[in-house]
Parts: sequence; C-alpha cells; structure tokens
Amino acid sequence: VQPNNYSTFYDDQRQNWSIMFESEKAAMDFSKQVCIAKCNSSSVLDSVLYQDLLLGEGQGVEGGDSLEIAYTGWLFQNNGLGQVFDSNVNKDKLLRLKLGSGKIIKGWEEGMMGMKKGGRRYLIIPPAWAYGAQGVAGRVPPDSTLVFEVEVRRVKLVKECCGSDGQSVSSRDSPAPSPVLNSDGFSAD
Repeated sequence: VQPNNYSTFYDDQRQNWSIMFESEKAAMDFSKQVCIAKCNSSSVLDSVLYQDLLLGEGQGVEGGDSLEIAYTGWLFQNNGLGQVFDSNVNKDKLLRLKLGSGKIIKGWEEGMMGMKKGGRRYLIIPPAWAYGAQGVAGRVPPDSTLVFEVEVRRVKLVKECCGSDGQSVSSRDSPAPSPVLNSDGFSAD
C-alpha cells in the first residue's frame, strides 16, 4: 500500500503492478483480501502473514519499544473472517505493550516489528503463534488461526543515553538492561 490510495505488487513472474483505488478504505479492503488470499493459498500456515494497510511515520519499532495500540481480533473461519473475539477500538483504553517482553502472543511480537506510529497492519496468525492447542476458554477455540487489525497510536522507543565519553549511545546497541517497568508497560519515569 502506497500513499494516495495506490497499491503495488509483483506477480509470480516478478512483473510489477500498481492499482489506484477510489478511496483509502477501498485500498485497505483490497489489501486485507490479498492477505486472506495468501493465507488460503498456502498449504501450511507456519508463520505470521501480514499486510500493511497504512505505513505510518517515523522509525520502525523493534524489540524493547513500548507501544499503545488499537486492535480488533477475529477468528479465521471458512477461509475468511469469522466472529470478532476481542477489540479495544471503541473503548477508552488502548492496549499498552512492550515488544520482546514475552507477555503477548508470539504472532504479535513478530507481526508488529517494523511498524511505525500511525501505521495499521493486518495480521493472520497460525495457532502455534497464537494460543495453540489450549485456546482461550469461551473466546478462542483450540488450534484457531487468528486475524488482527492493529494500529500503532503511540510509540516509546528504547531510550538513548550518553556514554562515558559523552557520545550519544542508543540503548539498543548497549548491553545495559532495559528500564524497570511498572504494571502498565511503560517505564516508571
């Protein structure tokens, strides 16, 4: 998906195609259907499929970064979207999480890497990368493939700090441990 309602892709002969849509919603809906088609055409879904719907701005997120996201999750049923099993889109609170913390499903850890603030992404997550054979009682049946639309509303990148020589050093490149987190997923400062 490109700005101004364009979508570009390569076919199986590596020929480049571009499509212009009448609206942003039409471009997003098409991109979602492409992701579902990829899922349906793979014999075994053994990794997360994702499709960017809006690219967002700024630096792509990495492990250790904290995010606030809006999301909706569907069960993947009958080769398409089934019922919604979870959403915070119409709620006051965004979901706060820290990538790489191990406190969210593996499919989100992988599928959200590289997203940017304001970005929206469509994720199709196989059972092994979601809730597996146990599922979630009353909400997600065992061995369910899940579909999520996630939007990054806020990003808190791993902090930069100064080295002993006064040079700026990103904590991503430093062996120093991450800041201690309070219960809401953001550092105490």
